[in-house]
Amino acid sequence: MTKDLLNYFRAKEQDNTSEMLFDTQCPFCSVQCTMRLVEERIIERNRYKVIAKDNPTSRGRLCIKGLYAHQHALHPERLLYPLRKVNGQFVRISWEEALHIIKENFVSIQKEDGYDALGVYGGGSLTNEEAYLLGKFARVALRTKHIDYNGRFCMSAAAAAMNDAFGLDRGFTNKLSELPLVRTIILAGANVAECQPTIMPYFQEAKKNGAFFIVIDPRETKTAELADLHLKIKPGTDAAFVNGFLKVLFEEGYVDETFVKKRTEGFTELKAHIDRIDLEEIARITEIPAEMIRLAARQYGSAPTGMVFTARGVEQQTNGYMTVRNWLNVVLVTGKIGKIGCGYGAITGQGNGQGGREHGQKADQLPGYRHIENPEHRRYIASVWGISADELPSKGVSAYEMMQKIDAGEITGLFVMGSNPVVSSPNAQFVKNALQKLKFLVVVDLFLSETAELADLVLPTSSYLEDEGTMTNFEGRVTWRPALRKRPGEVKHDWEILCGIAEVLGRGEYFRYSSAEEIFAELRLASRGGKADYYGITYERLRKERVYWPCPSVDHPGTGRLFEQSFAHPDGKARLAVVDNEYEKEEATEQYPLYVTTGRVLTHYLSGTQTRRSPALASRQIEAFMEIHPNTAKKYKIEPNTLVKIETMRGSAVLRSKYSDRIREDTIFVPFHWSGMQNINHITDDRLDPHCKMPGFKRCVARISPVVDLQKN
Repeated sequence: MTKDLLNYFRAKEQDNTSEMLFDTQCPFCSVQCTMRLVEERIIERNRYKVIAKDNPTSRGRLCIKGLYAHQHALHPERLLYPLRKVNGQFVRISWEEALHIIKENFVSIQKEDGYDALGVYGGGSLTNEEAYLLGKFARVALRTKHIDYNGRFCMSAAAAAMNDAFGLDRGFTNKLSELPLVRTIILAGANVAECQPTIMPYFQEAKKNGAFFIVIDPRETKTAELADLHLKIKPGTDAAFVNGFLKVLFEEGYVDETFVKKRTEGFTELKAHIDRIDLEEIARITEIPAEMIRLAARQYGSAPTGMVFTARGVEQQTNGYMTVRNWLNVVLVTGKIGKIGCGYGAITGQGNGQGGREHGQKADQLPGYRHIENPEHRRYIASVWGISADELPSKGVSAYEMMQKIDAGEITGLFVMGSNPVVSSPNAQFVKNALQKLKFLVVVDLFLSETAELADLVLPTSSYLEDEGTMTNFEGRVTWRPALRKRPGEVKHDWEILCGIAEVLGRGEYFRYSSAEEIFAELRLASRGGKADYYGITYERLRKERVYWPCPSVDHPGTGRLFEQSFAHPDGKARLAVVDNEYEKEEATEQYPLYVTTGRVLTHYLSGTQTRRSPALASRQIEAFMEIHPNTAKKYKIEPNTLVKIETMRGSAVLRSKYSDRIREDTIFVPFHWSGMQNINHITDDRLDPHCKMPGFKRCVARISPVVDLQKN
């Protein structure tokens, strides 16, 4: 916020006039659009107006979610006080009492069951400061190894694949501003038009400049309308498709042999594998004709510039890691990386899905993308935190594996901050049942979410309008979010809550902070020298500009384009990988004949805890739906706009049917923003990718049947 605007705000506050201005950022997707909220008081009634503000990423654009984000922050259901469950009902208590209850239960659990019996479950919407502090809180205040976060369900496949291939994980390897220069763009399992709509103009500009678009998706989405070539792939066969793509690149001379020899390892093994690939077999597996695979590969291989983008469609699979590794093979063997208009992008989903995983929320990570099992990394972070390296716990397990440990009785207390796993986890009924076995559950949230309803103690936290901090968008740009709106009731910031708990647990000396900026100063030091180096980024800089990491010094401009000279492995070379055609997944049977895939809609976000409380957003999509091809609907006697039961071996959901000839006939699509009987995650596959522990959200097999209208019988 500028000094002039800050003075204006303070003047308005002093003279009690009717208009207040709040500069902020959208709390939702990974673009992190900027805006100004104008609050007007008119005869005992507040009126709100949102004005988009310019920034280098979204360039003054807002989508409908950003325009109405304030509605959830001002909603009457906001939690205002700590709540304790007594005889099945929540009652208001003081913060002092809440902290005493936490101390009593946490100490008791760790005395009876050990330090690791406490788990911490974070979120990809926390600020960098709070994500960093949550990791420190788990390891220093609670001294537990069990911490992970809901970003495990978002970016883990791409993150692990980039780390292993490139030695570094950042959403985009290039600046977003390079998109109009790209001549072939591949969007694999990415629906930008509905998930990150404010960056669509970049793609549209590329299209006007002559770019050839290849969209790989079982549905004809809004994004697919850009496509010159739309490939309606069979769900879950993406890794095999890329092998066919590589086959064409190798056979038709699109391999950049100089780049491969100088800057990669593993080419000989990859070539031997691709030599054995049969393109007709790939066509059979994927149900994409061989000629279409050839066309796609030729367009990318022959283009002077090209970029590949992936998102949850290919990543939320039990082989999502290997699929992304194979797309990285494509980028590397053609040498299309480290140059203007050439690279890879994993389109981050959550608002701070990028920053949230860089600084310690993941089970195996320490700040700056350091690894918790690396002795040198442990020593450095321990020195920043003022403890010995021996005091740091080892790595824990992934988000869903924590739920399995809760079910098994190995984790008996859980602290949840910024997440709603009862709705967002696969096999969600199992997760709900597991959480009910806990001795003690604490949830920090804006609302009484579906997870918070199960809690013994619920703590109210501040919204994006009230909580200052930094976020990192999908480009790797660190952004500053001002927040000057007064907190309602007795609401505290997440970082204040963590410091308060640490204090009563006798670990307060490690959590002496008075502002988000003070926490960021420590984060900068903790990240210094790491792969995600924020040391050169300060609040002073961020108030003027958005800065790309890595940024090792205050006079460094930030790194907009990665891997121009070398990759981040010690030898400077990238790693190619051999990827199999087929992996163990649920296959359609006579009992379960249809494939189910899940995703987002434009007006909602994640588990819907916030967007379902925005009247303007909720009214545009009041309920979930099942998108089904009319021919498939006729086969199973499903009428349009009627209730349908979807069943798998894990559970069931009930949705309203929506006809669409833009989806494969063997596939149905359901958005995941609703709870209760509409929660599609009651049926999703909870098997995990062995490399990154991503669940198989994007493919399971199911049967469907109409729900009988009892009033007609």
